[in-house]
Amino acid sequence: MTAKVKFTKMHGAGNDYIYVDTMRFPIDQPDELARRWSAPHTGIGSDGLVLIGPPVAPDADFSMRIFNADGSEALMCGNASRCVGKYLYERGLTDKTVIRLQTLSGIKTLLLKVAQDGTVEQVTVDMLAPALSNGRQFLSAEASECADLPAGTFVSMGNPHYVIFTDHLDRVLTDGPRLECHPAFPERCNIEFARIDGGDRIRVRVWERGSGQTMACGSGACATAVAAMLAGHAGRRSTIVMDGGTLHVEWREDDGHILLSGPAEFVFDGEISSKL
Repeated sequence: MTAKVKFTKMHGAGNDYIYVDTMRFPIDQPDELARRWSAPHTGIGSDGLVLIGPPVAPDADFSMRIFNADGSEALMCGNASRCVGKYLYERGLTDKTVIRLQTLSGIKTLLLKVAQDGTVEQVTVDMLAPALSNGRQFLSAEASECADLPAGTFVSMGNPHYVIFTDHLDRVLTDGPRLECHPAFPERCNIEFARIDGGDRIRVRVWERGSGQTMACGSGACATAVAAMLAGHAGRRSTIVMDGGTLHVEWREDDGHILLSGPAEFVFDGEISSKL
C-alpha cells in the first residue's frame, strides 16, 4: 500500500468528496479510508471518497467508484460524476469534452463546457432513464412494511430515492435518519424533502444514504424532478435549489434520459497517509 496518497477535494453545489487518481495512487480498503478521511474533525472532511481509475468496459474512458462517509459503496452520484469530468480534463488526463464514465449503475456520458482559457465551466451528465419500481430497493406499496411510510414517490436513478413533497423541509433532520433505514427500503434509501416554489423551481433538502444530511445530491435532484413532473408540479425542465447551490435537470421526452447540469469546483489539493 502506498504510504502517502495525493488527493483533491472538490464539490458540486456543496456536495463534497475526496478524489484520488488510483492510476497514480492505488489504495487498499477504500471503505475504511472513506470513513477515516471523511471525518470532519480528525480527517479531511467530506461526504465520501471517489476513486478515479481505468475502465473495465471497453466502451468507457474511465471508471469511478464512490464510498460514502460511513464506508458503504454507492452505486452512483451525479455531482461526483460532474466533478470527475472537470478533474479529468483540467488535470490533463484527457482532452475529450465528451467522456464515458463507468459506474456501478452503468456508463454515464459527461458533456463538458470548456471556456477559452481551458477551464471547465459546466458539466452535464446523462444519468440515463429513471425507474419507478425496483423490487430490490423498494417493496410494494401494499406491503405491510410500508404501512407507516409517509406519502412520497420512489424513483431509482440506479440508486434509490424517495421524494416527499412538503412545506416543512426541516423534516430532513427528524425524518431523514428514520426513513433511510425504513423496512420499505431493503438497501436503505436516499430521502428528499421538496417544496414547489413556483414555476419549475423546486427547493430540496436531502438525507443521503450512508452520508446523512448533505448540501446537495445530484441523483436526488434528478429523482425530485421526475417526481415533480409525475405529480404535475413541474415540466420536463426543473431548477433544483439545494442547500449548497442550484442544479438544472431536464427529463428528455425522446429517449427518457435525465440530464443533470451544474457547477463543479476544486477546493484544495493535499497529501494524506493511507496507512490503517
